[in-house]
Amino acid sequence: MLVRLLYASRASEPVTQATVDAILAQSRVHNPSLGITGILCWGGDIFMQVLEGGRGTVNTLYNTIASDPRHVRVEVLHYEEVSERRFAGWTMGQVNLAKINPSILLKYSEKPQLDPYSVSGKVSMALLEELIATASIIGRAG
Repeated sequence: MLVRLLYASRASEPVTQATVDAILAQSRVHNPSLGITGILCWGGDIFMQVLEGGRGTVNTLYNTIASDPRHVRVEVLHYEEVSERRFAGWTMGQVNLAKINPSILLKYSEKPQLDPYSVSGKVSMALLEELIATASIIGRAG
């Protein structure tokens, strides 16, 4: 059974491009063998990530992420059983919101910054869908 899990977290230390690159590299090495696909979105110290795959595998990976000391305030925003993957083309795509037109963020929240804690999981998923539609996500698997 396939599931889609969307969560948010705050970094416990300042986020650098090297930090994000390391997370993405690890994801791209390990996720294909686990059958995990998804995207990682970050802005400032906030991360938002979608994980798709088998229920047990996604749940195990999420629990590992939630216990990682590099994250605080890890919260599930949306969880659903799905008939097909939405992010099948990504072993782990990425969005750096510092490079996104602020009007896209403003469309979905009170301020032009990523704050998934202040909107519903449905709104956060809609934002990600728009980022896909506007080709703002990079790192698609070949």
